Amino acid sequence: MADTDDSTPNETADNLTGHFLIAMPSLNDGIFNKAVTYICEHDESGSFGIIINQQTSITLEQIASEMKIETSDNYNHNKPIFLGGPVDQGRGFILHRPSGEWKSSLKVNDKVALTTSQDILQALVHDEGPKDCIVALGYAGWAAGQLDEEIASNTWLSCPADEQIIFDTPIEERWKAAANLIGIDLSLLSNDAGHA
Repeated sequence: MADTDDSTPNETADNLTGHFLIAMPSLNDGIFNKAVTYICEHDESGSFGIIINQQTSITLEQIASEMKIETSDNYNHNKPIFLGGPVDQGRGFILHRPSGEWKSSLKVNDKVALTTSQDILQALVHDEGPKDCIVALGYAGWAAGQLDEEIASNTWLSCPADEQIIFDTPIEERWKAAANLIGIDLSLLSNDAGHA
């Protein structure tokens, strides 16, 4: 197989939909510091995903109250809300499995979907929504080619996502757990990108 640009890792040529983006230790920019982003779409027009390990102090009960959604007593009032990324933080995104049938969903793969319609939120506050979900405000987005350039410059590691890390691993362990999928111990990496 010939690679036209030897400086670009092969993974950047692949479609990263359904992959983790793992922030390198050198990326200490606020929201992306130690971030694990689940890529929901990656194509020639750009990429976007949801950060799965940046929890806010906001709860599902507060979101329901703010949106004036009637709730039942039988739901997780204290379910944490995540900061999904720096773009459009006033908008909610729910990353979940199973994908189900909702008014406005992007099916990432056969098991996972990203839904933005209010019907799923109403289901969650009536304990009828997907058991496995992350409710996030905002998303992470990249223009065409931008993500590939950032990966090539050692800003991110990428690997196929593991749903257990998204939905079952404790939040504070997700960054290291994601890197462990590709055999990398992040504590051994230098903060100086590109230097051995």
